[in-house]
Parts: sequence; structure tokens; C-alpha cells
Amino acid sequence: MIDYAGIFKASPSGVLATQDGQGVKTRVFQFLFADGKKVHFCTNNQKPVYAQLKANPNVSFCVPGDFSPVVSVNGKVVFTNDMVLKTRAFDENPLLKTIYNSPDNPIFTLFYIDVEEVKTFGFSEGSKSYKL
Repeated sequence: MIDYAGIFKASPSGVLATQDGQGVKTRVFQFLFADGKKVHFCTNNQKPVYAQLKANPNVSFCVPGDFSPVVSVNGKVVFTNDMVLKTRAFDENPLLKTIYNSPDNPIFTLFYIDVEEVKTFGFSEGSKSYKL
């Protein structure tokens, strides 16, 4: 199994793919931290992406690991109000303080992908898929 959390930590900006009634939407998102099969992110609960995630929690997040291999995790989004996790997000990502001020800000929403599958692609490695 590839260390997807390590790759995400080294290269935290990636592409989150969601679905809505119009089709697939992609946007740049920043990985916060991983805890086992849980890959954590945050968003403002007033944004359209929040509504999309609530309506259809099936997502994919993809980043390049030095551009080869490319790693994606696929699974379902789970929202959490766990203040320990929200505080951890703020501690590990100081930029969040400039956006949300504090972990108890009502628009600050933490979620994670409950990873079901990890996929990799590299020109020399080919494609691989791991079910969790």
C-alpha cells in the first residue's frame, strides 16, 4: 500500500471531485491531515461545495506525488463537529485562523473522506488500485 497520507502532507493541494445535478465538479482543495482511513478537509458551510457534499457524499481527491505517481483517494464524505479535530486543524494549519478566527466559528465545517479505495498512476509504475 502506498503512503497516501505522506504524499498528501508533502503536496497538500489537490483536486476534489464532487457531483451535483449538473455533473462532476472539480476544485482545488487543501488536505489538512489524515487519521487512519480518514482524510480531513474543511470548508465554509455557506459555499456551494458544502451543499454538493451534503447532497452526494461520493468524492475523489487527487494529488501528484512529485508528479509520479499520481494518487487519488475515493470514498464518502462524513461531516464532524468534533472540537478536538477542529482544534487540531487550526494547530496544524495556521492559515485557518486568518479565515475563520477560531475552531468554533459556526461556518467552519470539518469533514473527512472515509477512504474506500486508493488509486495510483505513474508512467513507470502503471495503474494500481487498493481497496480498504
